[in-house]
Amino acid sequence: MNVQDFFNQEKVIDLSFFNFENAITAAYYANDKLEVQKVNKNFVNFFPVLGNITNVYFPDVLEQLGVPEEQISQFQSELDKNGKVLIPQILINIDGEERIFSLLSAKTKSENFDYLNGVQGQFVDRTAEWELRKEREKLYEQSKIDNQIIEEKSAQLENLATRLAKYLSPQIYKSIFEEKQEVKSVHSRKNLTIFFSDIIQFTDLTDTMEPEKLAKVINSYLSEMTTIAVKSGGTIDKFIGDAIMVFFGDPETEGEVQDALKCVEMAILMRQRVEELQKHWKKMGVTNGLGIRMGISTGFCTVGNFGSDLRLDYTVLGSPVNLAARLQSAADRNGILIDENTNNLINDIVQTEKNNTITPKGFVRPIDTFILKDFKSQSHKDQRKMLSHSGERIEINVIDSSDIRAAIEELKNIQEKFEKEYSGDEK
Repeated sequence: MNVQDFFNQEKVIDLSFFNFENAITAAYYANDKLEVQKVNKNFVNFFPVLGNITNVYFPDVLEQLGVPEEQISQFQSELDKNGKVLIPQILINIDGEERIFSLLSAKTKSENFDYLNGVQGQFVDRTAEWELRKEREKLYEQSKIDNQIIEEKSAQLENLATRLAKYLSPQIYKSIFEEKQEVKSVHSRKNLTIFFSDIIQFTDLTDTMEPEKLAKVINSYLSEMTTIAVKSGGTIDKFIGDAIMVFFGDPETEGEVQDALKCVEMAILMRQRVEELQKHWKKMGVTNGLGIRMGISTGFCTVGNFGSDLRLDYTVLGSPVNLAARLQSAADRNGILIDENTNNLINDIVQTEKNNTITPKGFVRPIDTFILKDFKSQSHKDQRKMLSHSGERIEINVIDSSDIRAAIEELKNIQEKFEKEYSGDEK
């Protein structure tokens, strides 16, 4: 006799199934012919539509639950091949509600009890888990859409900021976009150095040149002057036609002497750059070239936001502003005229020459004026970077200094082209 003959088959099966009896999953046991022998309480609760399925072929049970034929075939083939099977997602409709289960099943073996050789398995209700997963995926997709919208808005803001930067001095732009405080009409009294320049006989130029060529010339001139002003640390107040107004000492200052010296250096560099570009502008149609006049004054001004609630302008007001404009008008062609205050701050370092004493329009007292020459130190002059070069066989003039690296690359391309075209010529 076998060991199994001494035991009640039903009791042994019940005992082997004991761990599943009160499980939260829907568990079942089927014999080696896949005929269901036992199910737990949750199996009945999960699938009341099945009724009594004792001795029912388990694949038929799956079919009755509405499991697709493909998954039923998967269940049988993997169980036969591997002795176990996991189907992670089975969609079952229960009383009009779609629920998601995973099915785990494995073959059981016993040397002593033939009737324990079969298949044990369980349905795990994954509905809540899959709903959470779907919600997470939905949130993820929404976050991708939101991120895309944020990126698009950021790109729009960056584009707007880039465009806006062209209308503001870098210092003013920085103060607007980096300060967290609301822009208010705050004003202060500061000792500033003011610079004015304009093009001589600009009106005649506008009357004689075609609009397109005139625009190219003026944009070229203003671009080069702006580059110098920014590199010199000046705050560009405004362009008035061909006129440029720049001030030093706000919003950043290095002290009144250094502010004045930086302004003077800027004016000298502008004069130098205008001279370098004369040939270029003459080729563009400016027959007599461009002549400029510059005026510089130093004194206390009121600086801040002026305007209305709809539009503000960060600018400076005061007699030094008017004086700088008058000095510019009185300067000679390509000359730089400065007032006594500026001269007193810089004359130890910069060479100046006493000029006429004038009473500018709008002023009561006479003003001593001085012609700005250059810095006294030769080493200071030698440190200036030139944007033109004349050699024995070649002449180079950088006509757009806004991107020096691009200019250098262009020179390299020209060099490569020359070397390629003339590589066979004898020396």
